[in-house]
Amino acid sequence: MSVQPIIRSVTVTAPPAKAFVLFTDHMKNWWKKGSTLGKKPHEDLVIEKRAGGRWFERDEDGVEADWGKVLAFEPPGRLLLGMQINTQFKYDPAVQTEVEITFAEAPGGGTLVRLEHRNLERLGQGAEQMIAGMSGGWTGHVNAFAAYVATQG
Repeated sequence: MSVQPIIRSVTVTAPPAKAFVLFTDHMKNWWKKGSTLGKKPHEDLVIEKRAGGRWFERDEDGVEADWGKVLAFEPPGRLLLGMQINTQFKYDPAVQTEVEITFAEAPGGGTLVRLEHRNLERLGQGAEQMIAGMSGGWTGHVNAFAAYVATQG
Protein backbone atom coordinates (compact mmCIF):
# COMPACT_ATOMS: atom_id res chain seq x y z
CA MET A 1 0.00 0.00 0.00
CA SER A 2 1.37 3.39 -0.98
CA VAL A 3 0.01 6.59 0.52
CA GLN A 4 0.58 9.98 -1.07
CA PRO A 5 2.79 12.26 1.04
CA ILE A 6 1.45 15.41 2.62
CA ILE A 7 3.18 18.38 0.99
CA ARG A 8 2.83 21.95 2.18
CA SER A 9 4.84 25.01 1.24
CA VAL A 10 4.93 28.64 2.20
CA THR A 11 7.12 31.60 1.36
CA VAL A 12 8.45 33.48 4.38
CA THR A 13 10.07 36.90 4.55
CA ALA A 14 13.40 35.80 6.06
CA PRO A 15 16.44 34.53 4.13
CA PRO A 16 17.03 30.73 4.25
CA ALA A 17 19.59 30.75 7.08
CA LYS A 18 17.34 32.80 9.35
CA ALA A 19 14.22 30.81 8.39
CA PHE A 20 16.05 27.57 9.24
CA VAL A 21 17.01 28.89 12.69
CA LEU A 22 13.52 30.23 13.36
CA PHE A 23 12.04 26.85 12.42
CA THR A 24 14.45 24.68 14.41
CA ASP A 25 15.32 26.86 17.42
CA HIS A 26 11.99 28.65 17.91
CA MET A 27 9.43 25.90 17.28
CA LYS A 28 7.98 26.46 20.75
CA ASN A 29 7.04 30.02 19.74
CA TRP A 30 5.09 29.24 16.59
CA TRP A 31 3.67 25.75 17.21
CA LYS A 32 0.10 26.01 18.53
CA LYS A 33 -0.13 25.42 22.27
CA GLY A 34 -2.21 22.38 23.15
CA SER A 35 -1.59 20.61 19.83
CA THR A 36 1.17 18.34 21.06
CA LEU A 37 1.40 14.92 22.73
CA GLY A 38 1.86 16.09 26.32
CA LYS A 39 -0.85 16.25 28.93
CA LYS A 40 -0.06 19.92 29.47
CA PRO A 41 0.76 22.58 26.86
CA HIS A 42 4.37 22.62 25.78
CA GLU A 43 6.95 24.89 27.34
CA ASP A 44 9.57 23.91 24.77
CA LEU A 45 9.82 21.96 21.51
CA VAL A 46 13.32 20.68 20.90
CA ILE A 47 15.07 19.53 17.75
CA GLU A 48 18.58 18.47 18.71
CA LYS A 49 21.03 19.85 16.16
CA ARG A 50 22.55 16.63 14.86
CA ALA A 51 21.64 13.47 13.00
CA GLY A 52 20.60 10.95 15.65
CA GLY A 53 19.37 13.68 17.97
CA ARG A 54 15.99 13.74 19.65
CA TRP A 55 12.83 15.60 18.62
CA PHE A 56 10.64 16.12 21.67
CA GLU A 57 8.49 18.43 23.75
CA ARG A 58 8.82 19.53 27.35
CA ASP A 59 5.89 20.83 29.40
CA GLU A 60 5.88 23.39 32.21
CA ASP A 61 6.56 20.64 34.77
CA GLY A 62 9.63 19.46 32.84
CA VAL A 63 7.89 16.30 31.61
CA GLU A 64 9.25 15.28 28.21
CA ALA A 65 7.39 13.49 25.41
CA ASP A 66 9.34 12.15 22.45
CA TRP A 67 8.11 12.81 18.90
CA GLY A 68 10.92 11.11 17.04
CA LYS A 69 14.48 11.72 15.97
CA VAL A 70 16.61 13.87 13.74
CA LEU A 71 17.67 11.98 10.62
CA ALA A 72 19.53 14.87 8.94
CA PHE A 73 20.40 18.36 10.17
CA GLU A 74 21.81 20.36 7.27
CA PRO A 75 21.54 24.11 7.85
CA PRO A 76 20.54 26.26 6.16
CA GLY A 77 18.79 24.14 3.56
CA ARG A 78 17.40 20.88 4.91
CA LEU A 79 16.00 19.19 7.99
CA LEU A 80 14.83 15.57 7.99
CA LEU A 81 12.91 14.30 11.00
CA GLY A 82 11.78 10.77 11.77
CA MET A 83 8.31 11.10 13.30
CA GLN A 84 7.61 8.18 15.62
CA ILE A 85 3.98 8.78 16.46
CA ASN A 86 1.42 6.04 15.93
CA THR A 87 -2.26 6.20 14.98
CA GLN A 88 -3.20 6.73 18.64
CA PHE A 89 -1.02 9.89 18.62
CA LYS A 90 1.45 8.26 21.02
CA TYR A 91 5.22 7.97 20.72
CA ASP A 92 6.09 4.57 19.26
CA PRO A 93 9.70 3.75 18.28
CA ALA A 94 8.41 0.92 16.06
CA VAL A 95 6.75 3.47 13.75
CA GLN A 96 8.67 6.02 11.70
CA THR A 97 7.40 8.35 9.03
CA GLU A 98 9.60 11.10 7.61
CA VAL A 99 9.11 14.85 7.70
CA GLU A 100 11.51 16.70 5.39
CA ILE A 101 11.64 20.48 5.48
CA THR A 102 13.68 22.39 2.91
CA PHE A 103 14.57 26.07 2.86
CA ALA A 104 15.42 27.62 -0.52
CA GLU A 105 15.75 31.17 -1.77
CA ALA A 106 12.45 32.31 -3.21
CA PRO A 107 12.25 34.35 -6.42
CA GLY A 108 11.94 37.98 -5.38
CA GLY A 109 13.35 37.40 -1.90
CA GLY A 110 12.56 35.45 1.21
CA THR A 111 12.53 31.69 1.53
CA LEU A 112 10.39 28.96 0.09
CA VAL A 113 9.79 26.51 2.94
CA ARG A 114 8.62 23.12 1.70
CA LEU A 115 7.43 20.40 4.07
CA GLU A 116 6.91 16.83 2.91
CA HIS A 117 5.54 14.21 5.32
CA ARG A 118 6.08 10.84 3.66
CA ASN A 119 6.13 7.09 4.23
CA LEU A 120 2.67 7.41 5.75
CA GLU A 121 1.89 3.79 4.81
CA ARG A 122 4.17 2.87 7.72
CA LEU A 123 1.39 3.95 10.06
CA GLY A 124 -0.45 0.75 9.17
CA GLN A 125 -4.08 -0.09 9.64
CA GLY A 126 -6.35 2.71 10.78
CA ALA A 127 -4.09 5.46 9.43
CA GLU A 128 -6.66 7.18 7.22
CA GLN A 129 -8.18 9.32 9.98
CA MET A 130 -4.76 10.28 11.34
CA ILE A 131 -3.49 11.23 7.88
CA ALA A 132 -6.56 13.39 7.28
CA GLY A 133 -5.94 15.15 10.59
CA MET A 134 -2.24 15.63 9.89
CA SER A 135 -3.03 17.06 6.48
CA GLY A 136 -4.94 19.94 8.02
CA GLY A 137 -2.53 20.13 10.93
CA TRP A 138 0.50 20.65 8.69
CA THR A 139 -1.37 23.42 6.83
CA GLY A 140 -1.94 25.20 10.12
CA HIS A 141 1.65 24.69 11.28
CA VAL A 142 3.33 26.04 8.14
CA ASN A 143 0.97 29.03 8.14
CA ALA A 144 1.72 29.66 11.82
CA PHE A 145 5.43 29.48 11.04
CA ALA A 146 5.06 32.05 8.24
CA ALA A 147 3.12 34.37 10.55
CA TYR A 148 5.82 34.01 13.24
CA VAL A 149 8.63 34.75 10.77
CA ALA A 150 6.79 37.91 9.69
CA THR A 151 6.98 39.19 13.29
CA GLN A 152 10.73 38.61 13.54
CA GLY A 153 11.82 41.45 11.24
